[in-house]
Amino acid sequence: MKEISFRNDVLPLKDKFFRLALRITRNREEAEDIVQETLIRLWDKRDELHEGMENLGFTICRNLALDQMQKKEAQNITFDPAVHETADNESSPAEMLIAQEGRSLIQQIVEQLPEKQRSIIQLRDMEGKEYKEIAEILQITEADVKVSLFRARQKIKEQYIKLNRYGL
Repeated sequence: MKEISFRNDVLPLKDKFFRLALRITRNREEAEDIVQETLIRLWDKRDELHEGMENLGFTICRNLALDQMQKKEAQNITFDPAVHETADNESSPAEMLIAQEGRSLIQQIVEQLPEKQRSIIQLRDMEGKEYKEIAEILQITEADVKVSLFRARQKIKEQYIKLNRYGL
């Protein structure tokens, strides 16, 4: 079993934890607090950490974010990402604007998904996690992960087409 270095193996994960917490809470300050608490809990368990500690960190982060949401009942708060992806520099300003509007529209659709589907989309499509890892983090079966991911993607596709055709 590989020895885990907190500085080299755990601290680099803080950005991934932040993205997950931000996706769930939709509040930058709360997400930062959740990441801090996640790192503290991992630090407390530093002697017990092993190669599966990344999944443990995601589980802790997700549970803390869900607890925070329940406490604040923050279901209607909108997510406003501070950093937007940029289109290729070779694109025209019109193409860049269309791409930005498309990403914004998809982000709005993702925000409307149930929490479980939002978490799965975040972990699979944005963090690149495998089905097995997502199942461990969310404490559900792999089949449930696949079904929820399929349904979430279908819903995003349907809503995107509908909104893109008819406007907001």
